Order: sequence, then C-alpha cells, then structure tokens
Amino acid sequence: MIRLKKMSKTNKMEQSSNLINNVDWNIKWNNVSKVYENGKKALTNVNVSINQGEFVAIIGLSGAGKTTLIKTVNKINDITEGQLTVGPYDLSKIKGSKLRKFRTKIGIVFQRYNLIENISVIQNVLTARLPQMPKWRSFFGLYSKNDVDFAYQCLAKVNILENAYDLAKDLSGGQMQRVALARTLAQEPKIILADEPVGALDPIMAKNVMDGFLLVNKMDKITVLANLHHVDLALQYADRIIGVKSGEIVFDDTWDKVNLSVLKSIYGEQLEQFDEEQFHETKRKRKAVQDNIKEVINKYKNNEQKQKNK
Repeated sequence: MIRLKKMSKTNKMEQSSNLINNVDWNIKWNNVSKVYENGKKALTNVNVSINQGEFVAIIGLSGAGKTTLIKTVNKINDITEGQLTVGPYDLSKIKGSKLRKFRTKIGIVFQRYNLIENISVIQNVLTARLPQMPKWRSFFGLYSKNDVDFAYQCLAKVNILENAYDLAKDLSGGQMQRVALARTLAQEPKIILADEPVGALDPIMAKNVMDGFLLVNKMDKITVLANLHHVDLALQYADRIIGVKSGEIVFDDTWDKVNLSVLKSIYGEQLEQFDEEQFHETKRKRKAVQDNIKEVINKYKNNEQKQKNK
C-alpha cells in the first residue's frame, strides 16, 4: 500500500503564500449588482476588468456608487448578484481566516486618515505589520529589525521620513495622509483602494499626496483604485477613468478620451465649469506630474544603489 505523506502546516502556509504572490492581482466584476437591505440599488450590472499595476480614477457625483464599488474589492460590501474575482480569489467563496489573509493584500486609504493620534508616526506605520507577525510578538508589539527597517523605507518612499518620531496628532492633514499611505505600503499590498483621499486637503497638500500614490503605482506596480472628487486630479494622475452614474458604469477608457461631452454624461447639469482651456491646462500639468515622478523614481533607485554599495 502506498501511503500519502500529509502536507505539513509549514508547507500549506508556503503553498498559500505562493498562491497570493505568484499570480496577477487583476480585478474583474462580471454582471455585478449591489442592493442594500433597505432596497436601495447601489450598483447595476457592472462589468469591468482592471489589470494589476493600473492607476484607475473613479469619478461621479456623490451617491453615484463610487464608494460602494471600491468597497466590494475587499468585501467590505458583499455583492448581491454576479461574480467578483480579485487576484486568485472568487470573493463569494472566501471567509474566515482566508478572508483575513486576502485583506492583508488590499490596502485602504480613507479621507479621514484613521491614524492613532497619540503614538508616533513610525509606530502607526508598524501597526500594519501586526497581522504578519507571530501572535506573541504582536501581543507585546515586538517588531523585528526587518519590520522597523521596512517601515522607515515606506516613510521615505512617500517623503515623510523626517516626521518618523512626531506624534500623529501634531501633523498637518497632508502629512497625516502620507503617513496613512506609508502604513498601507507596510502591508505589502497588491492593490490600494483610496476613497476621496484628498477631499479634505488644500491643493498643495493634495498634490503631495497624489504624488505618493503615483510613485508607488509606477515604482512597485501596485494597482491604485481611487475615488476622486476633483476631475483635474483624476486626469493628471490616473491612466484610466471610470465614470459612475446612478450605480452604472457610463464611461470606462483612458484619460485622454475624456472630454466635455463625457463629463456631462457623468455629471449632468451639476458639472462644474470646465472648458477647453482648462482641459489644455490639465494636460500640461499631467505631463509635468508624470515627468516629475520619473525623476523621483530614478533618484530613489540611485540612492538605494548607493546604500547597497556602501
């Protein structure tokens, strides 16, 4: 008789890790609808595919279904009909420990930062490492040197390292949002969901935060799916625009296909003044933004190489 050797717990964990890391984390909504318990229909027949590494901006009026859409990606919102796959997972079939493991690969950045204000910036970032640590180390907050070094790297990447030992409550709104992004990076996510991440910030701070999203998207090939209230920022930073109106996808194409007619189909009569001159100015700003990020990435890589050569 041939006896099959049981797979050890370690081998099972390695197999699970390979499943997560060695596949493309594409997102696919197939005929997806969402109806809330009160009967409100939030999404209707959504059919969208997003490939790993895309930067996608979702635009539309408040209440159009933008937040509901991105919250289906990490199963905060369950879908009512259809199928949603994210990476190797069919979201209708995961729960419990598998769902928790899946969510470690989906970073979320909210408008309200959600930082612990009475601890330091570096401690806030390190909290993202807790789910990946042994329980006893998590309980006592005993972070490894590798975890601490990685947290510093995440802060440096979004240009907030100099504030590592400041209390979170002493930061400006823009600084808090960059810390929130650094904390998300410390999860080592495959996808980042951003729900109105710059809605409460002034234009300069908003640009700094959006630069951070673009940097990690281009450098680390992390998918960014961002709900944005500001159309000009969506056109400057995202490669692809999805327009949502009354729970339906009414536009899905590259940023350069957006025009006044498209915006009117998304916003209707509530479209803020946006003329051809502003479109031209937005395109000019986009080129400057994209060129700047290329320079930042090159400098970052050069500095990394210098550190390795020391």
